[in-house]
This record gives sequence, structure tokens and C-alpha cells, in this order.
Amino acid sequence: MEDTSLRTLAITAVAPIAWGTTYIVTETFLPPDRPLFSAAARALPAGLVLLAVSRQLPRGDWWWKAALLGLCNIGLFFPLLFLAAYQLPGGLASTVQALSPLAVMAIALPLIGERPGSRRVLSGLVGVAGVGLLVLRAGSQISTIGLVASLCSVLVSALGFVLVKRWPAPTDMLTSVSWQLVAGGVVLVPVALLVEGPPPSLSLANVGGLLWLTTIGTAVAYYCWFRGLARMPAGAVALVGLVNPVVGTLLGVVFAGELFGWAQALGMVLVLGGVVAGQGLRARRRHASGHQRQPEVAQTWRSGPSAKAGRPQECVA
Repeated sequence: MEDTSLRTLAITAVAPIAWGTTYIVTETFLPPDRPLFSAAARALPAGLVLLAVSRQLPRGDWWWKAALLGLCNIGLFFPLLFLAAYQLPGGLASTVQALSPLAVMAIALPLIGERPGSRRVLSGLVGVAGVGLLVLRAGSQISTIGLVASLCSVLVSALGFVLVKRWPAPTDMLTSVSWQLVAGGVVLVPVALLVEGPPPSLSLANVGGLLWLTTIGTAVAYYCWFRGLARMPAGAVALVGLVNPVVGTLLGVVFAGELFGWAQALGMVLVLGGVVAGQGLRARRRHASGHQRQPEVAQTWRSGPSAKAGRPQECVA
């Protein structure tokens, strides 16, 4: 049975809040032009620490399932995400990542039979428009490589999120996260060495940035995110990911002196409104309060999310 409580929603939201710091940390603290190194250093240490804590290895077909999930959610997603962060203005990258809820809903329909409903799709479109108002700036230059990388990161992460929903973990969520991080990190390390060469020398600021992304931005964030995917509809969880650019924008205003005017304020209202509307909170409150008009409640679920659940970056992870 799906858990649609506010507590579950709040815990799931920890992930996009943490991911909202990725752009500013990448631009300010990480070594420049080393997306593969940054991705590997973010994933593998976190995965090994969690694996040491859980002390459980996959069994049976979970070896290849964990490998595939790790490839989609970590091994491919991280380098594509960092490449987009290095190549694109933060606002454009965030807007592309805002397509993630719609991608998740599209993939969830054939893979797990989850129908998003018109309300959830509309919420996703409103969220994309809101992110555009929130973060896009005139005069930004577009890198083709960065744009393609950002679009591909949306698709692979959406597939990975839906597969997490399709394949319930045979163990606790902490262990499942560790398997994926290790699998993704093991893929990333040799590729980073081959493409970028030996690791760069790190300053104290570089180490601090990597520690933040490894612990809060990866281990904690993915635990909360996958926990949400296990309990909520995939489309609903994906919509929660739109909190990411809101956090990124606020950090840019506070720490980088970025502009925040009426357009950004309207964008923030649209994004948060889309997130809330896509959760179907009203229908759940009526059900929880024991409302007697049960057919109405059932109809609300059929026409909305039920038949969903819940996504990079920057909107990234």
C-alpha cells in the first residue's frame, strides 16, 4: 500500500533540497572541468561507507539489477549531470532537469502501469514553466554538448527511478543505496582515469565541496529519494524533485547576489504549486478523515495520481 503521508513527503523532499546545492558547490568548490572525477569521487566513497555499515552483498539476480540501477542512477547520470553543470548556465540546466517528472510519468506508464492522470501531467507542465521563470536569464549561451548531456541525464535517471519502483529492494533501503553507489562508482573510476587522467590535486575547498556532495548530496539524499520511490507513486516523487531549482535559486540570491524579481517570485509560486497539486493531498486528507462519500474519493484517485509516484540536479542530484 502506498504511503501518502506528509511525513513521507517531507522526508522525500530532503533529496531535492540537498541536490539544489549541487550547482553552486560545483561552480564554487570543485576542480574545474573534471566532471568524471567529480562524479566518481561523489559516488564510490559514499557507497563503500554505506556498504561497510550494512555488510550485505546482492544475491541472485540482484547482482545485475543493482548494476543496472547503479548505471542509470549513478554511473551514467552523475557524469552527464556534471558535464551539463560545467557546460550550461545553471538556469538552463535546471529548466531541462525540470522535465524529469514528465519523463518519469512517460516511462512509468509502460514499465509499471502507473497512469499519471491529467492533474499530475498538468502539474509537471506548470512546474517546468515555473522553473523557466525562476532560473532562465536572457543572453545565456547554449552549449550543444551541455544541452544533450542534460537531456540524456533526464532520461537515464527517469528510467532508473522507475526501475527502483518496479524492483522492490530485497533488503533495507540503506543497503540498496550502497549497492547502486558502488556499482555506479566502479564504472566511473576507470572511465575518469582514461578520459581525464590522474586525479587532480585538491585544495581544502575542493575537499570540503566533495565531502558535502558525498555525504548530504549523495548518501543522505539518495536514501530519502529511494525511500520515497518505494512508498509513493513515481510521478508524485518526481514532482517533488522540482524543489531542487527553488533551492538553487535561493542559494544563488543569498551567496552569489543573483537577481530575484517578480518573474522569479512567480516562478517559485508555480513550481511549489505544481509540486503540491501533483501530490493529491486534498484527496488524501478527505480519505484520512473518514469522509463518508467514498465513491467521490475513489473517483478522485482514478482521475488523478493513483492509478503515481515520483529526479535530478539541478535540478540535479
